[in-house]
Amino acid sequence: MRRIMMLTMFSMALLAGCTGGQQDLEQWVQQTLARPAGEVDPLPQVQTPEPVVYDAYDLRDPFLSPRPDLEETASAGSGPRPDPDRRREFLERFPLDALEMVGTISIGERTYGLISDPEETIHRVSEGNYLGQNHGRILQVTPTAIEVMELVPDGAEGWMEREARIALPDDDEQG
Repeated sequence: MRRIMMLTMFSMALLAGCTGGQQDLEQWVQQTLARPAGEVDPLPQVQTPEPVVYDAYDLRDPFLSPRPDLEETASAGSGPRPDPDRRREFLERFPLDALEMVGTISIGERTYGLISDPEETIHRVSEGNYLGQNHGRILQVTPTAIEVMELVPDGAEGWMEREARIALPDDDEQG
């Protein structure tokens, strides 16, 4: 009981200490409100932009790929070009460096390459098949590598051929 009484007295003394001390705060607020307000700078004038009329409707849209005109086709048309009507093969959805040669298999006189895609599915490929994202056509399948000819843009609205190779990894690299 005595403990409860002491705790109650201590709490009342603590609360009594919190009620005083607001006088200096009220004085500061009064002094701040009594000061004259400073001048506010006027808002800057809004400049009305001068309208521009777009009159380049006859020009090529700069956000679209250029369409080859007859003259451009004649100058760049003699080089290699991908066939836009050719049906794309499954392995053309992966970059060439994401494909891995895992072996070969011979059926009759024909040798097929075995390619593992990034999903670890094994595909049988042979000369004439396409793979990689640069129109890569298989030229030859050997026991140790698959030779590929890719068509890549040459930067001058044409195409150039680039040789590539997917080699069978050495046993040292696998282990």
